[in-house]
Amino acid sequence: MNSEESRRTALVIVASTRAANEVYDDVSGPELVKGLSSWGFAVTGPQVVADGDPVAHALKSAAGRYDVILTTGGTGITPTDTTPEVTEPLLDRQLPGIQELLRAEGVRKGIPTAVLSRGLAGVAKGSLVINLPGSRGAVRDALAVLADVIEHAVAQIAGSDHESRAPGRPEFRMPTVQPDAQHGEA
Repeated sequence: MNSEESRRTALVIVASTRAANEVYDDVSGPELVKGLSSWGFAVTGPQVVADGDPVAHALKSAAGRYDVILTTGGTGITPTDTTPEVTEPLLDRQLPGIQELLRAEGVRKGIPTAVLSRGLAGVAKGSLVINLPGSRGAVRDALAVLADVIEHAVAQIAGSDHESRAPGRPEFRMPTVQPDAQHGEA
């Protein structure tokens, strides 16, 4: 298998009715493409679709065809923000820790409204699917958080054991607990 055939694949879907109708140019999708490409993924997109059913259709047709599918937009609380609702039925397994980490990092950076993101993460037909907010800043912050998670998650979904790690990263070993000399216990 050559290196091109072994590259991980990713799709970026932008959920924005206004961008789909060319009211403005989307900026978050290209940011995701740039980030994923820098990690070595062969990226398709950004595919810009209107909120709602078009997002569902894009996700359904992509699930199982890509290692990673990142959506941006539609995760807030306006009436048209329905990306989580159309994503949830497609997920075979949810990964709530990813979204918990993304929201916590936003709050840590001084953005209390990060808790309003309702995005989901999970596995759909072997694809890692992660909903992200639609702002360029939120996407940049998410890429920083996901940099240490995505490759391991993709390897795990593909059936890798827990020994896999990114090239150049040291192997993780559980610290050895020394017995407490005073109490004779660990």
